[in-house]
Amino acid sequence: MSERTTRRAVPDTVIFDLGGVLIDWNPRYLYRHLFDDESSMEQFLAEVCDGQWNEQQDAGRSWDEAIRLRSAEFPEHAALIAAYRTRWDEMLRGPMHDSVAILEELRVRGVRLYALTNWSQETFPLAFERYPFLRAFEGIVVSGQERMIKPDPAIFQ
Repeated sequence: MSERTTRRAVPDTVIFDLGGVLIDWNPRYLYRHLFDDESSMEQFLAEVCDGQWNEQQDAGRSWDEAIRLRSAEFPEHAALIAAYRTRWDEMLRGPMHDSVAILEELRVRGVRLYALTNWSQETFPLAFERYPFLRAFEGIVVSGQERMIKPDPAIFQ
């Protein structure tokens, strides 16, 4: 094989996801401090503040509405539900350093960088302030601002 066929083509544009790729986010980082045992926490995250509920905020629903509706459904958990928003920053563990290093390497090479993320429009500005590497992107599409989430094909358009 020639050197030409074994060398990988360097892309001119890369689109990153953020949560779980560049930023370590997990509600368990907060709720482990709020529950006495792991099984109660897991039950709460599966039945009360589950992924589908969180995705509705990623799709543009306000946190005030989400907390009001869920607290009416589970009044015994109202304080824990409210904590999902008021203590949201405690769900951020930090940057995923290996991925951030790849981002930086691509930036230095002059690759155009974009991000597409399922994220609430209300909480994304907090992450943007906290993580300076997010400024490396030419553009970031935030699902909460677009009022649609991945994998809806329209968000990719």
